Amino acid sequence: MNHISITTLEAPELDIYARLSEGQLFHYNEPKEGLFIAESPKVIGRALDAGYEPVSFLMEERHIETEGREILERPVCAGVPVFTAPFDVLTRLTGFKLTRGMLCAVKRKKMPGIEEICAGARRIAILENVENPTNVGAIFRSAAALFMDAVLLTPGCSDPLYRRASRVSMGTVFQVPWTYIPKGDWAENSMETLKK
Repeated sequence: MNHISITTLEAPELDIYARLSEGQLFHYNEPKEGLFIAESPKVIGRALDAGYEPVSFLMEERHIETEGREILERPVCAGVPVFTAPFDVLTRLTGFKLTRGMLCAVKRKKMPGIEEICAGARRIAILENVENPTNVGAIFRSAAALFMDAVLLTPGCSDPLYRRASRVSMGTVFQVPWTYIPKGDWAENSMETLKK
């Protein structure tokens, strides 16, 4: 394990957790896909189960042997930097109390097309301009509970991979297939796709 104790809050490696906005993370590796932050062992575990690649971890020191142990022992996490600090230091660094004391910076995947997401799907939820990340996360939890096959979002929707949305969803954003409907006349375009 690549364990690194935090000695200064100004370390540039911590920018992705403390000083970059969700939008900056989204564009972090342009023209390639950017990053997002997953919070809590459950959400991180579901992201890894879905094939997402971790970039680094930020957690309370005590969670290396408790909450985070199972995740850090996964082969995909071998050699990934694990930044640790006491709870109060992490709270000062991030500006909020960590849920279950663990964050993970994760690489985004290429967004699938509507055709790929809808292939074979029978029950599809469409979110139109749901801007609040908490609401998006709650809808994904409901979609998973109702065994929806897919979720389509209009361009005005909040990103399901935003930290708050994925946390509220309890990681179901990594279990229910989803994508954005391209900009334009979404109703006409998506209805034509769904009829095929």
